[in-house]
Amino acid sequence: MRLASALALTAILFVMNAMPQTPAELAELWEREHVVKKPASSLRVKDVIEQAEALRKLGIRVNEVGRSVADRPIFQAEWGRGPLKVFMWSQMHGDEPTATPVLFDMLTIFHNNRDKEWVKQIEEKITLRVVPMLNPDGAELFIRRNLQGIDINRDAVDLKTPEGRLLKSLRDAWQPEIGFNLHNQNYLTTVGETDKQAAISFLVVFGDEAKTLTPGHERNMRLVAAMHQALNQFIPGNIGRYGDEWTPTAFGDNFSAWGTPTILIETGGLHGRDEFYLAKMNFVAFVTALRALADGSEARFSPTTYEVIPRNSSRRIFYFIFRGATLIERTQPDAGKPADIGVNIERRRAGLSTPGFVRSVGELKSTAGLEEFDVSGYNVIGRFNPVRSGAFADLLFYKKGRQVNWSSAELETEFPPDAIFSLGKWLKGGEDIPRIKR
Repeated sequence: MRLASALALTAILFVMNAMPQTPAELAELWEREHVVKKPASSLRVKDVIEQAEALRKLGIRVNEVGRSVADRPIFQAEWGRGPLKVFMWSQMHGDEPTATPVLFDMLTIFHNNRDKEWVKQIEEKITLRVVPMLNPDGAELFIRRNLQGIDINRDAVDLKTPEGRLLKSLRDAWQPEIGFNLHNQNYLTTVGETDKQAAISFLVVFGDEAKTLTPGHERNMRLVAAMHQALNQFIPGNIGRYGDEWTPTAFGDNFSAWGTPTILIETGGLHGRDEFYLAKMNFVAFVTALRALADGSEARFSPTTYEVIPRNSSRRIFYFIFRGATLIERTQPDAGKPADIGVNIERRRAGLSTPGFVRSVGELKSTAGLEEFDVSGYNVIGRFNPVRSGAFADLLFYKKGRQVNWSSAELETEFPPDAIFSLGKWLKGGEDIPRIKR
């Protein structure tokens, strides 16, 4: 009996070791073992240099493969020894950082779990090369373009940027079978015609305007279906499909044209979840795709799953909506007018102040806010400037019925407001403002 029990336990442990991880187990694995402890938006070039050196110490192949306009290093890491060549690159837009730490996490986790059969399978079937930060100058300044003021992702033809020339040369020299182009999209991008944020969006990038379907593109559709199935366990309804308009100067389109069918992955936002959660979702997606390639399970998925993912949309949601406000103008204090106020937040590095901007004033019934407030019981006046589209969202709220001299030069001092909204948050009285449940 003891021998039988021991053998049974051994068999169970073997199966657990050999079987691919479930999406939930992959998420738990990332939570336990991810190595980049800073939010992605906080990463600087020095952090990437440190992570590259950490990979080297583990024995993972890391090379400096080029330099940016400002002579900052650009690294490529390689893992695995299989015949299938997979190429992933991130942060060609400097302010789109989510995937960068995930690539370091993934390679480190693979190394630390190389005794697991499912990791061995990936290692034996795939050779993976990753460029974690293609645009270090843009990343250092947290801006989209490089220091020439050029969008690197629109430089695939002219090749005016050293970063773009490097990316093309890496592809041309190696001829990978699959590319993964890793980006961030607008936080307020929605899934189809809904008011749900697109936390992750996929695109199988075609290599011509006619959208010619090749076996490589069909395989990529199946890979997206696999990633969609995995992520749907965490973020159902928050997965979109990026627009597939032909962009002749973009790298993804040209990678596909040059013989490397490419999958675009765009990370958006998910209100109430932080950057680490979205990094975890990226990890689950990346490993799911690599695992499906390694074990052949991608063949079991249908390309039609990809085709029914809703297309992204925009301009359907705001970050905040203040509904039913009565707007007061200092120059016309007696002519208060009812209006909804839509406010968005500018994306900044983690820990920095995030100014809010008024994006729309008027009737906003057809749109939704990630957070909505009923301010029908308040007069609202701009703290420093009139409430206009494009202005900073610095707002003072006064309960109706209060006697207020709106033209006072010291309005906030002489007549303290009941609530103040500034820098994308309530500075005063927000707890008293009724929230509207979505």
